[in-house]
Amino acid sequence: MKPLNGGLAGSVLRSRIQPDCSSASLRCGAGKYTHIQMSFSSFDLDPRLLRGVADLGFTDPTPIQRDAIPPALEGRDVLACAMTGSGKTAAFVLPILQHLLGKPRGVTRALVLAPTRELAAQIVDHFNDLGRHAGIRAAAVYGGVAMGPQEKALRTGTDVIVACPGRLLDHFQYPYARLAGLEVLVLDEADRMLDMGFLPDIRRVLKHLPPVSQTLFFSATVPPPIRDLARQMLKNPVSLNIERAAAPATGVDQAVYPVRQEAKSALLLELLKDKTIENAIVFTRTKHRANRLTQYLERHGVSCDRVHGNRSQPQRTQALADFKSGRTRILVATDIAQRGIDVEGLSHVVNFDVPKVPDDYIHRVGRTARAGATGEALTFVSPDEMNELRAIERAVAKVLPRRTLEGFNYDVKPAERLEIPVAERLAAHRAAQRPRGDRKPQPQPKPQPKPAGRVESHARPAAPRPAAARPQESSHRRGAEEVTINPWPGRRLSGRAPASAEQQRRRLR
Repeated sequence: MKPLNGGLAGSVLRSRIQPDCSSASLRCGAGKYTHIQMSFSSFDLDPRLLRGVADLGFTDPTPIQRDAIPPALEGRDVLACAMTGSGKTAAFVLPILQHLLGKPRGVTRALVLAPTRELAAQIVDHFNDLGRHAGIRAAAVYGGVAMGPQEKALRTGTDVIVACPGRLLDHFQYPYARLAGLEVLVLDEADRMLDMGFLPDIRRVLKHLPPVSQTLFFSATVPPPIRDLARQMLKNPVSLNIERAAAPATGVDQAVYPVRQEAKSALLLELLKDKTIENAIVFTRTKHRANRLTQYLERHGVSCDRVHGNRSQPQRTQALADFKSGRTRILVATDIAQRGIDVEGLSHVVNFDVPKVPDDYIHRVGRTARAGATGEALTFVSPDEMNELRAIERAVAKVLPRRTLEGFNYDVKPAERLEIPVAERLAAHRAAQRPRGDRKPQPQPKPQPKPAGRVESHARPAAPRPAAARPQESSHRRGAEEVTINPWPGRRLSGRAPASAEQQRRRLR
């Protein structure tokens, strides 16, 4: 791809200023450059895109935007390490939109790969909002929904496709998804795709794509497998913040509440009585705990919903829409929501369970204090979770302050368990699946031996207790063809007529 803005964007990239200036630094090739404070108009973007920026309320670019947008506008490959909530989505959306201006419609020229459906939907919203005045559209391709609208988007050549790797591979089985006109490829949250086991899928996706002129690679962390993939995909890239250690956003006020595992639900409910918690995402370790905690909060009058992998895509979409619009105050989620949820003005994040991996903690608390805002991250820590907390404190290079809630009874005994053991859940599920009246047959009493010397009576014996009803073979006619239904699937039909009542009595004698 040819450089789009050799003028102001290039001059900003090449301008050297004094090292003590407060602007961000950029490493490009062998030189190191720093940027002056600038607005979005400094990038020499098309006025239609600047209108979209203004509509979203963006004023000053964030550090990752100041660093990544100029080389991306010049057509360079970019490898950027950016924390959650840093504004990196706009850092690749705006250059792609600028590149697509003036291009004929009807050809998909940009592909963005994302790890989760929620993140893909968020990126599509950014493209459509920022490109609204330029007439550029994006479409999402992910699982859990019908393939028909996605097939239409691929057939008609929607300008930008944002896809999860698995569903995109499903479409690649058909000729309408060739993407022959592709020019720009973006991998967003590459480290998350690695964690979710998508790296083989990404390699398979790359085999289906034509050579592209620009690749943009964004990741919160850059572990060795991601470095290897970047070397294969990128050509002389501009590397940004690659050596930076992962850390929460600067505006997050972090605190720890030591509490027994059994008292966590009651502590959360007590904290939510504080009206300063306008809204919050509460992260749990498992889907089952998310369901149970949601039910607990609803019973106590807290408006909430849940998001996790066992919910259908329409349910997840509706839950997010209700939370963003303010119809629900609390969103209970598993780590599926630690990336890809961008809620404006989110005041609190609560780690109901301590994450096992420090990076997950960083991404969780990154849901608040986004793009320079402020927020609070509260973590409930039980005695058996202290090792995970110490690992997090080593990762963030500080000891998190401990807090206690005044007036709360930390020795409270809950009336019900939050988490039901798996064995009990399975037993309850099987009992619910069993039809009514379907009970195990009662054991029949053993026949008593006949007394010696007793004379046989020729009276007709009493009818035996009827056995449990057995399903009978039945047949139905379909036209001239008779169809036999086997009541025991997997067993061969005997072909004999059912025994009469008299025959059954004889067998029981």
